[in-house]
Amino acid sequence: MAAPTTANKPKRVHPVDEVLPVPKLATYGFQHVVAFYAGAVLVPIIIAGAVGLTDEELVKLITADLFTCGIASIIQAVGFWKVGVRLPLLQGVTFAGVAPIIAIGLANGGGSASMLYVYGAVIVAGIFAFAIAPVFIKLLKFFPPVVTGTLITVIGLALVPVGAMDAVTNPATHEPDPTNIRWFLYALGTIAVIVAIQRLFRGFIATIAVLLGLVIGCAVAYALGDMNFDRVGEAAAVGFTPPFLFGMPKFDFVACLTMMIVMLIIAVESTGSTIATGEIVGKRIKAENIGNMLRADGVATTIGGIFNSFPYTAFSENVGLVRLTGIKSRWVVAAAGVFMILLGFLPKVAAIVASIPNPVLGGAALTLFATVAAVGIQTLGKVDFTDHRNLIIVTTSLALALWVTAYPDIAQGMPTGLDLIFGSGISIGAVSAILLNIVFFHTGSHGPRVAGGGSITLNEVNSMTRERFTEVFGHVVQDVPWAVDRAYDQRPFASTKQLRESFQDAVLTGSSEQQLELLNAFHDLGAEDETGHALAADHSALSKLDEDDHNDVVDLATAYREHFGFPLVICARETAHFDRVLQNGWSRMDNSPGAEKAFALIEVAKIANYRFTDLVDNANPIASARFSRLDEIL
Repeated sequence: MAAPTTANKPKRVHPVDEVLPVPKLATYGFQHVVAFYAGAVLVPIIIAGAVGLTDEELVKLITADLFTCGIASIIQAVGFWKVGVRLPLLQGVTFAGVAPIIAIGLANGGGSASMLYVYGAVIVAGIFAFAIAPVFIKLLKFFPPVVTGTLITVIGLALVPVGAMDAVTNPATHEPDPTNIRWFLYALGTIAVIVAIQRLFRGFIATIAVLLGLVIGCAVAYALGDMNFDRVGEAAAVGFTPPFLFGMPKFDFVACLTMMIVMLIIAVESTGSTIATGEIVGKRIKAENIGNMLRADGVATTIGGIFNSFPYTAFSENVGLVRLTGIKSRWVVAAAGVFMILLGFLPKVAAIVASIPNPVLGGAALTLFATVAAVGIQTLGKVDFTDHRNLIIVTTSLALALWVTAYPDIAQGMPTGLDLIFGSGISIGAVSAILLNIVFFHTGSHGPRVAGGGSITLNEVNSMTRERFTEVFGHVVQDVPWAVDRAYDQRPFASTKQLRESFQDAVLTGSSEQQLELLNAFHDLGAEDETGHALAADHSALSKLDEDDHNDVVDLATAYREHFGFPLVICARETAHFDRVLQNGWSRMDNSPGAEKAFALIEVAKIANYRFTDLVDNANPIASARFSRLDEIL
């Protein structure tokens, strides 16, 4: 009989690569544009005002920004060669570059002439980002979930005040007016509409909740006289900002170095956004994807310097939009890029979007920024917070980031370099998380520090006498001599991973008599010393029991020993709850003696593994697994 043919079998397409029908591409793409528009134009508005550009120059900066945002988004989402991560990452001008760009402009006299030095530095920074991509991906081991999760959370929380400011801004004067409850109600109403649509509808309607929230908010504001289209009438029908609007760029060493440092910070920010988007769309992010992402940032930033724009990164609010809508196709972002390019040629169309009242836009922005923070919290859910080092990394970085976010003027008067780092909450949060991770997990002379609270190095372990090795590590295997000796005999250890494996192998490869000796070295569940403290120290789930519950544990342990001839061993850290310990123990009474012995040894191996993690510094199993995976792909 002929083999079944697979010629007509449809090719599997990941949701990221799915090409949606044109109407949906257009609608979802436009929603991305609306969500990102205010943030995109805010950067040139802030910079133009700070360095003293004219209103006419500002309009040209905005159209140039939209045009290059569209190109950057298409490059990142569609990609070519090794450029572009090919994920739904919409690109926009980063807020991380605002303070340094203003500083460069003012240092060179301000006005349009100073922009020559700004764009010279932007072009050099873009080329730098493209060039360092192969090196940067080798540093990915310094970005475990504790770093990326902290960074994504910081990005979301640091941007919330931006949405909050819009939410209390008078749309007529564009000045903050927090005492006017009218603006508060606009923002709150927009949030309520978005939530209500998500709750009441399914399918397509639910996925465009943000867009509908903005449309309904604008309709209410227009009906109440708080929205007008005056700026649409004032805008030109067609316009385009030519390259090198201010003249040929000039290159200043300090300005270029400053922007190169900014690009490193942007690379970390973009890495966090890329990993977050990968988690949202269900696509594994490899080292090569990060390199492709960074090359695209570099190309887009270089194009931005030529076309009168600024450094680019993935826009966090649009990462939140992907999460909120569930639309994973990268071609939606490509469609948004086409819209942005068109907006760059059509000032009147862009002016319509620019007419959205600040409080309405602020309400939607608050939802999106908070969603980004939630993605970061989800990433931090993978972190082992019983390891105090991870806790310190997260809390310190969040504290510094929110400190600077709350008091953004804190960088004024700081020395050059520090003022850059403390220029934004995102910058200091990123630097703090990276440096603290290195300090806690990657420092130590003569090999990693692996025991004794960080006082004993791996090289020192390899040179230990058998007696000293037993003193330090014996507790891992209940101080059973043959098990310690088997681990000791596997020296030298090239890594912490090999040291861990030596104990796992020792537990599972002993003779039958040795394994029984190991099992009998463990205390019975419920056994206590003369002071009433539990002898089975690993069983935290069995501490502080009342008299009846303690007696239930003793009854189980007694029955088990009488039946099998060795104590009941349960890795209670995984069982976690008293009732489940009892259920686990009694269910095992039905096993055959041989099967139960094997089962008990597996529990001993689990306990040894946890004890090893408690004892050994730099043995976070989540981080170790992540690093080993990265080692495979680098």
